[in-house]
Amino acid sequence: MSRPWDLILVGAGLANGLIAWRLKQRQPDLAMLMLEAGPRAGGNHTWSFHGSDLTPDQRDWLAPLVAHRWSGYDVRFPGLTRTLPGDYLSITSERFAAALADTLGDDLRTNASVEDVSPCSVTLADGERLEARAVVDGRGYRPSPHLTIGFQAFVGQQWRLAMPHGLVRPTLMDATVDQQGGYRFVYTLPLSPTELLIEDTYYVDSAGLACRSRWPATSRRSGHRWRTSPPAACVPGCFMPPPVIRCRRPRRWRIASPSACRSRHRRCPR
Repeated sequence: MSRPWDLILVGAGLANGLIAWRLKQRQPDLAMLMLEAGPRAGGNHTWSFHGSDLTPDQRDWLAPLVAHRWSGYDVRFPGLTRTLPGDYLSITSERFAAALADTLGDDLRTNASVEDVSPCSVTLADGERLEARAVVDGRGYRPSPHLTIGFQAFVGQQWRLAMPHGLVRPTLMDATVDQQGGYRFVYTLPLSPTELLIEDTYYVDSAGLACRSRWPATSRRSGHRWRTSPPAACVPGCFMPPPVIRCRRPRRWRIASPSACRSRHRRCPR
């Protein structure tokens, strides 16, 4: 049994990270411990917000975490494009992790798997039990029969170009792209003259339509052979259809989806 803590924060994502960051500013003598299952705080994310979302005081204490700032942004819809004023800011997980590590020191434990959480204690996977006056479980959403939710499915990529891209401000919502089963838009952040963060985002209502993670893909018999295609993998929240597996010989493969979705057939090219 370790010494008691005033506060234990389970998970080092954005919410718990901001709690720890602000508490250390306001109450530096508070005995606080943060536990993170991954190798560092923040994971692999970029969090963005409008300057008008916060008060001047909030912007001041968040300022060391901000990696990028722009003045003005574009929005695009079918038949309408506008450039709007106002600051837009981004916090990168790299900046976030470095700031928390510097502020918390040994009170940030990474690679710490948690087995059980209660209001006043945490049990780690190795059996160590930690006690605190309060515990905040910030490990994220867990399914509950008491909640009805929608899903935001997205994938982002950071691109480094051989030549300057010429963008001077973000495009926060480009809804002129094809709509595929749910409200879809793309946003683009110019991180430097040659770097872009591009994210494709969807909003969907059903978990059954929202995720194809590890969909089994199986084959049908063709001639004297049975073939099995590899499973398709994607991030949770993705609702895109499974990839069509192409074969070199004329045979017909059946791609099997979860029960909430229909199977698809594709004839291989001759």
